[in-house]
Amino acid sequence: MNSLRTRLAAALLPLIAACSPPAAEEQVTPAVLVHTVGEQADTASLQAYTGEIRARYETGLAFRIGGKVVSRLVDAGTQVIPGQVLARLDPQDAKLAATAANSQIAAAEAEATLARAELKRTEALLARNFVSAAALDSRRTAVDAAEAHLRQARAQAASAANQTGYTELLADSAGIITEVQVEAGEVVAAGQTVMRLAPPGDRELQIFVPESRIQDIHVGQELAVRLWIEQNKSLRGVVREVSPAADSATRTYGVRISLPDGDTLPLGATATAAFAGARADTVVLPMTAVTHRGGAALVWVVDGESRVRTAAVDVLAFEAQGAVVRNTLPRDSRIVVTGVQLLTEGMLVRPVEQGSTPALDVQR
Repeated sequence: MNSLRTRLAAALLPLIAACSPPAAEEQVTPAVLVHTVGEQADTASLQAYTGEIRARYETGLAFRIGGKVVSRLVDAGTQVIPGQVLARLDPQDAKLAATAANSQIAAAEAEATLARAELKRTEALLARNFVSAAALDSRRTAVDAAEAHLRQARAQAASAANQTGYTELLADSAGIITEVQVEAGEVVAAGQTVMRLAPPGDRELQIFVPESRIQDIHVGQELAVRLWIEQNKSLRGVVREVSPAADSATRTYGVRISLPDGDTLPLGATATAAFAGARADTVVLPMTAVTHRGGAALVWVVDGESRVRTAAVDVLAFEAQGAVVRNTLPRDSRIVVTGVQLLTEGMLVRPVEQGSTPALDVQR
């Protein structure tokens, strides 16, 4: 009997072990990479914009008549002098018009000569009482009309001669051709811009500023300008013009910066405008720290108990340095910068400061 009980107990032991609850697994606190607000990098100057060196004055050159372009004599970047021929139109139509106008002069002169002769004959007949005074008045009127017609024909001929001269596009002043918009063989309309001419001197830097920053820029503000082709040289710049309206496509505002010492700068060169001082009301966070929920921008903040909570932020711009947000976060706030999509409210974490040695393991 005892032997039977012993065998039953041995058979039930595995079943009892299978029904017992499993041993509790040790919970691992996840490590998160954090960025502390208030470091020097957060408040570095963000007022730097890249633009292009332009001439303050640029003249659009156009033919005064329409026609077919038969030759273009200059390219973009060509130095020109006053009166230099830049392009030509086919002159045949203008020459035909001038010939027709000259023929009109000959016809008008013949009409005026005939009218004067008729007037003289009528005056002789009136002296012999062969015609009435009314007939004489009629002849005088005919002479006046013929002479007026002659003056009109001569004016039209002069205009046609000018039209012949308009088949050549001449430089109004010395300068550089900054843009060419036409090629030989194209048909252009009167007044259509075919080239742009920039006179020497008066160089400016044109930049475009986002809506969130335009209120910090005003006319007369001084700044430093550096050319990309000469990084070790800094030029003084003064804001001359701030566009009152934003571009409909980019939603940025154009700003013109005059360069008093930059008269010899190459047109089209790239330069960076750096406005002095940083914005105290902004802070820069890594791009990965900002997440969105329900259309609102959020960041995860690690509190004193190493638990995470969300905090709403106002993102002003996304730039190369990171996300520029309005500085509403308390100083020394620890912001999670990696794995934000895996966090939950109140979750216990192990914060690792960005740039520290353990951070390498967290990033991996």
